[in-house]
Amino acid sequence: MVNFNGNIQENSSILIENNRGFLFGDSIFETIKVLNNKVLFLEDHYFRLMASMRICRMEIPMNFTMEYFESQILNLITTFSDSNSYRVRFSVYRDSEGFYLPKSRNVQFVVTASPLNSALYSFGNEFYEVELYKDFYVSKQLLSTLKTNNKMLQITGSIFTEENGYANCLVLNDEKNVVEALQSNIFMKMGNVVITPPISDGCLNGIMRKQILEILKKIEGIEVKETSISPFDLQKADELFLTNVISGIQPVTKYRKKEYTSEFASEVLNRLNAKIRLS
Repeated sequence: MVNFNGNIQENSSILIENNRGFLFGDSIFETIKVLNNKVLFLEDHYFRLMASMRICRMEIPMNFTMEYFESQILNLITTFSDSNSYRVRFSVYRDSEGFYLPKSRNVQFVVTASPLNSALYSFGNEFYEVELYKDFYVSKQLLSTLKTNNKMLQITGSIFTEENGYANCLVLNDEKNVVEALQSNIFMKMGNVVITPPISDGCLNGIMRKQILEILKKIEGIEVKETSISPFDLQKADELFLTNVISGIQPVTKYRKKEYTSEFASEVLNRLNAKIRLS
């Protein structure tokens, strides 16, 4: 079942004739975690979606308030009964005739959901090796920071990752700096300094990235920097960890010949879960 413009219905009944998200990638989306009928980081997701729609010159409907956004997610969740935790995708696309130039700016939305196995965030001690993906690069531009339907880099990178037996790959921008992983933002700890690439480097403006930055700035003795990361910096780091709203925090254990610990990532994870319990 999906929520299509406020109507709960079967997936197969969605038309694609004027679906510019399907035809041209003229679409943006939010990946959201719902826990115990609560949309985690609701305000951040809503305002990022609104900002993305404005950047993409989409017409924002008058009724598209944060309350409406939340209700459309929860209305779909009520049709499920097998979990208290869900992964939700809220997609907005322009629905219009035309080729590259749409004849209208009107939008439609589709909400889909699937159950998750875990509620609060956690990670184990599993081996997690990463490598650089260098077939394609991220451009240092505003569109690169949005969650759009143009994810061919991530798709080809994921295929490369599987074919070569890695857990994930790190993505470079056109200046050959590390900006993110295929589906996550990246943080690097060196001594008492934690570094993550700035949004201006072309990385996704991640919701979990924002939460982790807020947590890090409250840890005594830790200096937080948003600055470029070169591939050479990875070899000097004490820890690398990846973040997104579904998995929370994923420590990297190996990059080439360098192996990493995860004690600090574990501390940040505990603080993240504490923040969710108090919210």
